[in-house]
Amino acid sequence: MSTPSQVLIVDDHPLFLEALQRAITSAFPGAGTKEAVSIEEAKAELQGRTRFDVVLLDLALPGIRGFDGLLELRTLHPKIPIVVVSALEDPRIVQDVMRYGAAGFISKSAGRDEIAAALKDVMDGSVTVPKGYRPPDQPLGDGESGLVQRLKTLTPKQVSVLRMLRQGLLNKQIAHELQIEETTVKAHVSEILRKLNVASRTQAVIEAQKIDFDSILGDSGMPTSTAH
Repeated sequence: MSTPSQVLIVDDHPLFLEALQRAITSAFPGAGTKEAVSIEEAKAELQGRTRFDVVLLDLALPGIRGFDGLLELRTLHPKIPIVVVSALEDPRIVQDVMRYGAAGFISKSAGRDEIAAALKDVMDGSVTVPKGYRPPDQPLGDGESGLVQRLKTLTPKQVSVLRMLRQGLLNKQIAHELQIEETTVKAHVSEILRKLNVASRTQAVIEAQKIDFDSILGDSGMPTSTAH
């Protein structure tokens, strides 16, 4: 498991700030935390000398409408995982958060152990969503056609990473095979999970095994409709 050394908490509510700090130090005793109460403060922290491993972001910040804060931070710092921590638990909001590139969603009603487990998942390259969450536009009978369309949104590099996940390779092994950094592998895995609407690498592999993966994406590893 990867361990964060620095976590940025972006929230203007003192009680939630303290609760998140306690959850982080409990799960990762060596981790440090810094706080920001606005998107502007968050941007200043992220542009400073401290290298953050993950950002915990409240959606309801002063002066921010909807997902503007998430989109701004994702645009400026695409390689840093951003986990939304919010009291707004509507499945449609969770779905939109994931579509806009968040590495996960944690409810503000979650307990310390649940928060810690979610952070561990994110640091391992998985996405995290509330227990029992089901995307509102993905019914149980989604079937192969929906899965095929989601697979086709993967970039060629993401396809390569997914192939290696199917082979049981670890992030470090994938990084060696593709001659890229392990952090880049984690970023690819997070995007794969988000695009396939699954919460773990195991579920991604299970989804990919439901259909003839190679015939859909081709022997070259290129999706039949190129995604950028």
